[in-house]
Amino acid sequence: MASLDSFDPEFGYPMLVFVLSIFQLAWMAYNVGAARKKYDVKYPAVYSDKDQKFNCIQRVHQNTLEGYTQFLALMFLGALKHPILSAIGGLIIISGRFFYALGYYTGDPAKRSRGVWFHLGELLCLGCLISGALSLLGYL
Repeated sequence: MASLDSFDPEFGYPMLVFVLSIFQLAWMAYNVGAARKKYDVKYPAVYSDKDQKFNCIQRVHQNTLEGYTQFLALMFLGALKHPILSAIGGLIIISGRFFYALGYYTGDPAKRSRGVWFHLGELLCLGCLISGALSLLGYL
């Protein structure tokens, strides 16, 4: 069985970014719950046919969840070779998602682009992952 001692100590940074991402998802879920009460959207309805602002709040959480598995895979697999760079990429993703959420929460979907730079964090993590894969294969 592997132990944490077999990991580079710097792998702790992406682990902490993961913890931060959990808090971000909880914050988004809380906002959806509060919006359900405010806009009177009852379960099992996912969206409102009356209020676009609720739909924007719901969409932030749903869209973030849709990309969450990819976020985790990119960050953690990239962190096997480049833990600090992957953690930085993860922080860029989380902070970009925060501004994406704040823009979308206004009720104007176009304002979600305020956080579109989270994709730069994805590219950084992807580069770390590719570097690690090529290194394992003996190309680097």
